[in-house]
Amino acid sequence: MSNNVVIGLEIHAQLKTETKMFCGCRTSFGDDPNTNVCPVCMALPGSLPVPNKKAIAFTIMSGLALNCTISRYSKFDRKQYFYPDMPKNYQISQYDLPFCRNGYLEFLCDDELKRVRIHRIHLEEDTGKLVHAGDIMESEQSMVDYNRAGTPLMEIVTEPDISSPKEARLFMSELRNILRYLGVSDGNMEEGSMRCDANISLKNPDGTFGTKVEIKNMNSLRSLERALEFEIIRQSEILNSGGTIIQETRHFDERDGTTHSLRTKEEAHDYRYFPDPDLLPVVISDEEIRSISSNIPELPLKKYFRFIDEFGINKSDAAVLVSDLKLANFFDDCVKCNCSPREAVKWILGDLTYFWNEKKLQPDSKVFEPSYLKEILDFIDSKTISIRQAKEVVEKVFDMKESPKNIIEKLGIKQISDEDFLINAAKKVIENNPKAVQDFFKGKKNAIGFLVGQLMRETKGKASPEISNKIIYDLLEKLRVKE
Repeated sequence: MSNNVVIGLEIHAQLKTETKMFCGCRTSFGDDPNTNVCPVCMALPGSLPVPNKKAIAFTIMSGLALNCTISRYSKFDRKQYFYPDMPKNYQISQYDLPFCRNGYLEFLCDDELKRVRIHRIHLEEDTGKLVHAGDIMESEQSMVDYNRAGTPLMEIVTEPDISSPKEARLFMSELRNILRYLGVSDGNMEEGSMRCDANISLKNPDGTFGTKVEIKNMNSLRSLERALEFEIIRQSEILNSGGTIIQETRHFDERDGTTHSLRTKEEAHDYRYFPDPDLLPVVISDEEIRSISSNIPELPLKKYFRFIDEFGINKSDAAVLVSDLKLANFFDDCVKCNCSPREAVKWILGDLTYFWNEKKLQPDSKVFEPSYLKEILDFIDSKTISIRQAKEVVEKVFDMKESPKNIIEKLGIKQISDEDFLINAAKKVIENNPKAVQDFFKGKKNAIGFLVGQLMRETKGKASPEISNKIIYDLLEKLRVKE
């Protein structure tokens, strides 16, 4: 079926600027309604827009990261359309001269490298937000919040190169990760700062594209995949029954996973674009492009392959690491501190991630430094502490906000490796647990584990597990010989 499916995406990403696209109002999520507004974004007579330079730089940076050709000469246009949540009743956007064209994004799908071409990336202003009373499909009353109106919005339009819902989800995931690596967008689909519309059609028997249907209201990666899966089934059933697909825009219903018609092609608008007379054209120099390019970090896919090739990390662990730039950077810093890459991955994706999540901290919060992991691994290697004690030390670092070395010294966390002491303690454990001894003689393998556990309990967890295991085993074998 995937060879018969044709999907193209239109992604809108709000840019992480401090102010709006054409005025000085704050771009802050969650503020009281209609508090971040001014004469410009409210379109009062006599107000004039001024472009946000940072938003333009962010758009060019995104284009470079997505292998686009950057336009040296660009401009802003007015898109004529009645937006109830856009005070001007037109949107400042870009029509025929977008900042970026003809790029591509590569991503992995089932270990196969896929490439989706990017048709264009342009910059515009976001609309406000309509708050509907009740269900969106049945609501008779809506309220408007203009805080979002005028927020810098980057639109990325792909070519119809995607051939399955899964590919669409993985493409979106990789794109979102790239934008987060660049620091240009937070990519939070649930908050509406990244949104996606999908165009989908099924190929005709002769291989040509079928009638295109647009799907809106997909506010998560899973919603995108579910909506496309439903639409493939819906269109297939219509075609198999001899029907015809109508070119229309459909709304995805998160509750039941279905799509519903919003408007047909006949209701489509003529936007009557023309250059915005209040805004000068934008000329971008080679020097500006080089400066922006120099700030692009190593991107997720390249980092993924480097972690595998250079450090021998397995694919699933590498994928988790590169899914978060701060996590990936923490791992890199641990390796720079001479941590074993494989040991570092194990601790980062295990205990450290657990405590970062529990304490609501980020890997770059400085509470647990990469050098701390090196200290702990060295203490384990020198048998100063056991793995169990190392886990305790990690927890104490988050609680006490001190280095592992200081915590070990202060709390006296140290492994007991004195064999004479452990032999005496082990003899006591064996004497007090005759049943476990007999179980060992009968060949029950878990008996020795029980006895080692009792020895650990006797020494309050400080006994070396490795030495304890050997001592218990040797003492039991001596008893067996005597019997």
